[in-house]
Amino acid sequence: MEQNGIATRPIRCKAAVCKAAGEPLEMEEVEVAPPRAHEVRIKVVCTSVCHSDITFWRMKNKPSMFPLVLGHEAVGVVESVGDKVHEVAVGDTVVPVFLAQCGECADCRSPRSNLCSALPNRPGMPRDGTTRFSLAATGEPVHNFLSISSFAEYTVVDAAQVVKLGGAAAALPPEKACLLSCGVATGIGAAWKVAAVEPGSTVAIFGLGAVGLAVAQGSKMRGATRIIGVDLNPDKLEIGRKMGITDFVNPNDIGEQQTVSEAIKGMTGGNGADYCFECIGSVSVMAEAFKSSRMGWGKTVVLGVDGSAAPISIPSFDILKGRSVIGSHLGGIKPKDDIPVLAQKCLDKELELDEFITHRMGFDDINRAFDLLAKGKCLRCIIWMDGAGAKGNGA
Repeated sequence: MEQNGIATRPIRCKAAVCKAAGEPLEMEEVEVAPPRAHEVRIKVVCTSVCHSDITFWRMKNKPSMFPLVLGHEAVGVVESVGDKVHEVAVGDTVVPVFLAQCGECADCRSPRSNLCSALPNRPGMPRDGTTRFSLAATGEPVHNFLSISSFAEYTVVDAAQVVKLGGAAAALPPEKACLLSCGVATGIGAAWKVAAVEPGSTVAIFGLGAVGLAVAQGSKMRGATRIIGVDLNPDKLEIGRKMGITDFVNPNDIGEQQTVSEAIKGMTGGNGADYCFECIGSVSVMAEAFKSSRMGWGKTVVLGVDGSAAPISIPSFDILKGRSVIGSHLGGIKPKDDIPVLAQKCLDKELELDEFITHRMGFDDINRAFDLLAKGKCLRCIIWMDGAGAKGNGA
């Protein structure tokens, strides 16, 4: 199978393949090619479904990307490595991340960016645009997703997109390490790296899914004293308080009497919040979040993914009064530098992840996980590839 960790043969394994937009994933036997130069092949231990998976799963205007193996939140073990791979070895526990960190380009060397300019996001593998998956029965190529494709028992990922959990971080339970590869890291990083929330400040968070709740926890860690959560689901109030939410606004409860931004200004003495975070992916909510920010220094951070790529309507005069809007990819974190830091914070109990895990199940139940997340009935469902960890809460 391998020689000194260098894979020489493909692997056949099970994968959840998306063959058409919005249709249930189908369990198929796929062939996973050996890793090429700068790549590693990973045995996936567990993965989870993120809203970005749901967004792309629903994209009916891009039929050319199917069949497709979705998934990008995961943790696994290196099974084999390609040529020119030195930072990880066979047997290492790693977290694959959709953003690369080559460590050499201008963006990777700068503290101002986490978008690797040498290996930007593109269809297929980042260095050549090809895929490492094919259907075992027919040989038909299967597209990969965000260069990760973790809804398979084995996957191939560029070495620039894997973070080794070594030393003390290796003790982090897999289901918690899995969450650090996207959603939780995005929310924590947005409060920490992008907004740089200051002690004593007021924060408003639009959308209390996993990312929004992670923003709440990150803002609390940064010393924010008032954290306002905005969500249509009243059930989010209870879990929100556990994550640091101090106040809650349900747009359905305020009716047509006032807008959400007016309600938030009313709660903050007419000023608005120092920091606003949009975690839904709606351009109208992005505009409302901006209106909820304080004149003079209010900062709005956009985290949600809008599938339509529609423009945001913001009055230019309000920008002149000191408000700002900034986007955030993966919460501004540099994966190889910052994910180990977050892992250590988990081990030190500074960062609590238990509340994010609402369900656990085996790989064969992945369509149920999609359904739960799409209906807003879970935060994160941990999918254990061998089923061994699919016991306990929500299983």
